[in-house]
Amino acid sequence: MSKVAVLSAGSWGTAFSIVLADAGNEVVLWARREELASAIRTKHENLDYLPGIELPESVTATSDAAEALEGAEVVVFATPSQTFRENLTSWAPLIPPDAVMVSLMKGVELGTLKRMSEVIAEVTGAGPERIAVVSGPNLAKEIAMREPAASVVACADAEVAKRLQHLCHSPAFRPYTSVDVLGCELGGAYKNVVGLVVGMAVGLGFGDNTTASLITRGLAETARLASALGANPLTLMGLAGLGDLVATCSSPLSRNRSFGEKLGQGMTVAEILASTRQVAEGAKSCSSLRALAQQHGVDAPIASHVEDVVAGRITAMDMMNAFIMRDTKAETD
Repeated sequence: MSKVAVLSAGSWGTAFSIVLADAGNEVVLWARREELASAIRTKHENLDYLPGIELPESVTATSDAAEALEGAEVVVFATPSQTFRENLTSWAPLIPPDAVMVSLMKGVELGTLKRMSEVIAEVTGAGPERIAVVSGPNLAKEIAMREPAASVVACADAEVAKRLQHLCHSPAFRPYTSVDVLGCELGGAYKNVVGLVVGMAVGLGFGDNTTASLITRGLAETARLASALGANPLTLMGLAGLGDLVATCSSPLSRNRSFGEKLGQGMTVAEILASTRQVAEGAKSCSSLRALAQQHGVDAPIASHVEDVVAGRITAMDMMNAFIMRDTKAETD
């Protein structure tokens, strides 16, 4: 039994703690609010994010990061991407020096344009053999309900990836290994943006032809940027690419698709944010991904137009019209 610290106790962090516990580990969830940590300890349920789902006995919780991290062999991060650096800066001195750090986050940092693995390396000074990511079609509620699912565990060190694979291989969760951390992270970040645009199309009343077209062109856009940055294009055809993209774009459980639907129905970003406690990473990462694409000379119409909609410069309908009016070309261009 390994001790794993999971920071924090949102829906995905809590769901992954169930996976880890089912795989035979001792799990400590860190919650920002003591009242949530206390409820998890006493009721074995996360009433705020996954009500009605019983947590295993081997999952406990605390609001003290030092307590959560003490003796942890593996540290899993599940905070919103744009607040991660600030949180990690305070946690870094508490992380055991030999612990492997795993990112569940799917975003690109505003300003620096860094992926979450790069933020971990920069803040902690850890080498690539101590940094990993988990990415795939993993909607938190379904994972927590133990519906069968698969994912990718990526680390530059293949042996570390295999160790982590064993650590989270539960009866309902099948992890595959990869050494392509870059490709997995870009696939995870970009699918949120594509989820937004598909949601907007649904909110506008368009059907399956439209959404299938957007999903396909979104995958092509993701692959262009990933290839330009040096990722393995095959990664984008797998669970961390196409798999995650399909789940995000097709499910009403997806935060990003739901956020996009509300934009398509005419709600403002401020109105949507006021109506939910959940974070739609694509609403922030669209700006980072657009800048990253521009930096590398990659055409990224979806990221660009989604950012314009989120910023209020154009409407969702303006965006759809702009896609149709783009210059024609060969599909493989």
